[in-house]
Amino acid sequence: MRSFDLAVGTRVVLNGVEWTVTGIEPQFGRLTLATEEGRTEVRSFAWLVNHRDARPGRPAPAPAAAVGVQPAGPADLTEDQLRRARLRAEHVREAVTGFREGTASLARPGEPRPAYDPATTTLTERRRAKVAELKALPAGEAAMLGLAGLGLRTLQGLSTVAPQDLLTACADGRWTRRRGPRRSITAEIREAVFAVHKECQGRSRISMSAKHRLLHQYVAERFPDFPTEKVPCRGTLAAVWEEWFGPQGGRQRYLRSAAAAEEAGVQSRVVVHRPGQVLALDSTPLPVKLRESVFGEPVGATLTLGLDLFTHSAPAFRLTPQADQSVDVAMLLRDVMLPLPMRPGWGKEMAWPYPGVPAEIVAEFAGHEVAALPFFTPETVTTDHGGPYKSHELVAAERELGCNVLPARALRPTDKFAVERAFSAFKTLLFEHLLGFTGTDVADRGSDPEADAVLTFSQMEHLIAAWIVQVWQVRELGEYAPAWGPGERHSPNSLFAAAMQQGGFSLRIPEPELYYRLLRRHHVKIHPRRGVKILDLWYHAPLLDQPRYQQPSERGGQHSGKWAVSSDRRDRRTVFFQDPDDHQVWHTLRWTGLPPEGEVPAFSDKTAADLLAEARRAGLAPRSDAELLPVLLKLLGSVTPVASWPSQAGKKQRAARSREHTRAQAAAADRPKPDAVPAPAAMPQLWEQHARTVQAAVDADRRRRRESAEPTTLTPPPLLEESLRGNLFLLPAHAPVDRADDEPLENT
Repeated sequence: MRSFDLAVGTRVVLNGVEWTVTGIEPQFGRLTLATEEGRTEVRSFAWLVNHRDARPGRPAPAPAAAVGVQPAGPADLTEDQLRRARLRAEHVREAVTGFREGTASLARPGEPRPAYDPATTTLTERRRAKVAELKALPAGEAAMLGLAGLGLRTLQGLSTVAPQDLLTACADGRWTRRRGPRRSITAEIREAVFAVHKECQGRSRISMSAKHRLLHQYVAERFPDFPTEKVPCRGTLAAVWEEWFGPQGGRQRYLRSAAAAEEAGVQSRVVVHRPGQVLALDSTPLPVKLRESVFGEPVGATLTLGLDLFTHSAPAFRLTPQADQSVDVAMLLRDVMLPLPMRPGWGKEMAWPYPGVPAEIVAEFAGHEVAALPFFTPETVTTDHGGPYKSHELVAAERELGCNVLPARALRPTDKFAVERAFSAFKTLLFEHLLGFTGTDVADRGSDPEADAVLTFSQMEHLIAAWIVQVWQVRELGEYAPAWGPGERHSPNSLFAAAMQQGGFSLRIPEPELYYRLLRRHHVKIHPRRGVKILDLWYHAPLLDQPRYQQPSERGGQHSGKWAVSSDRRDRRTVFFQDPDDHQVWHTLRWTGLPPEGEVPAFSDKTAADLLAEARRAGLAPRSDAELLPVLLKLLGSVTPVASWPSQAGKKQRAARSREHTRAQAAAADRPKPDAVPAPAAMPQLWEQHARTVQAAVDADRRRRRESAEPTTLTPPPLLEESLRGNLFLLPAHAPVDRADDEPLENT
């Protein structure tokens, strides 16, 4: 015969099936059982007690303390409250089992005590002994422990609590009571607080005291009958403001942009789960001074980095003098899609290592041996709001590549935190160890970082590329480890290899003609003789002399009748023209100012703009003949005034003017010439030795040429009486030599 503690909600297992008691009728000696599938049966108490395979089921869940509130637990208690709850639970366990820990296996020294020995006492006797013990405690100690009101009924109720819930049951309910609404925040005050918050979004930043006064103003004007003394104080308003709207510690422009983004629905979280899904682009001043390759002067540079947010790989970067441009960012996106070639001095440990795609196949597609750096087609590009990233040229290049543009919020670096952290890691792991490091701030800068600069642009670019392949790609990730591999060690290379194993690898390498498609497009007409005019400069090639290009283009749409020409802002010497018949062929158009043979130094669009602006300031802008007539008259008046016309001057005046001009030329010829070689200017100390070496070489060459020349002796001319023997009318050059006295004279 079995005994059951039956109550509504008690679970009973019959023949392996769990039933729940849904109703009890003690006056009739029967109960109602139901399964989870909805099947119900009515059985008697005697049938249940005499059932062969009946046993108690799992205990029913304890009813929630309050609806709509998560249950409290030990984590919600302070350290002092937790110690007091544990002490109460120990007293309850000792009254039930005779041991403070609830079992004889964990008995403390001296347990069980005689009054709580389960071998000699009953449960009721142990409960009564515990009540008497707690009443004997001093009043202050019992009140501090919360045991002053512990009676027999309380012990009986706590004895039925499950062991895992006993600690929470022994905690004072006032410690974790439900947090209700503030009584001072009525419907009128709530409306006023939200109205003040909306008003403050458009205004300049004000203090909480000013917001409290605006709250009083709103209540006084909208609710005249509301008592003024019931308006919450400033401290209550500050607490409610932080609870409802957050700390509001940002600047007003950032708060407005965040509110606008929230209204636009762009606050959703982006989960990145494959390489190339999101590529973050950003630029930062390079904290190392470099030497430019022409004159060797120390200059600053800009580092533009592309970072894959899934693997945290750095597939491409760019170093540009001073500030970067949109074409540099467009070429960086192209570099992300191209495999990095192996460079001189790189060993086999830096070659393509990823499993699944042999290095020979990748090298065959790329045309060269490939380094250990991922390459892929970016799907989404997130950037800030800098000038190069918002330009139409870059947006057109991103559309050409098929990328989605996901701009970050204005002045919110947290939207692209990964690339910001990468810049910091680059600085601490590499740049701080180089000569010419400028520090984080001007106050942290060395005495003369410009003089310490020794690396050129090419050397720094090679160093960063080698460091990324050898260090950054194999460095263990910390908090950026993947969520699917907790506790595992991963690097950007291992994450990329794992993604290749999971989703495969698309061996897609863009064609070389992608360079031309990413450049800036100009839609112009072709001049019959001068070619095309791009940004105030004329370009021409013999190809444009064909009759077909003298006619308007057959293109339609917005640029109907015009030809498309691409230009690279970094080199304005040439532009590129796509062949209409073969779209894979691009023709180079040279600037008409270039010489037919040889090359001139490259110049960018900024140099060309400065040159044209200087020409306009100097009066070199193109002018018509009518505009040039006054200038021509002024020039003619300064050179040949009317008084100097041959028809206006006499013979003596013309001779005198000619004589004065000849004398002026003779005086200028006699005047000593200044030294044609200027004194060498002050150079940085690293380049002074090179300058002295060049000067010494020039001096040695001049000295050698003087020493190798043969010395000559000047022969004085013969006397007049010796050269003219008899005929004084003969010139010295025609005088006969060794003539006999009897020979006749010539030319007589």
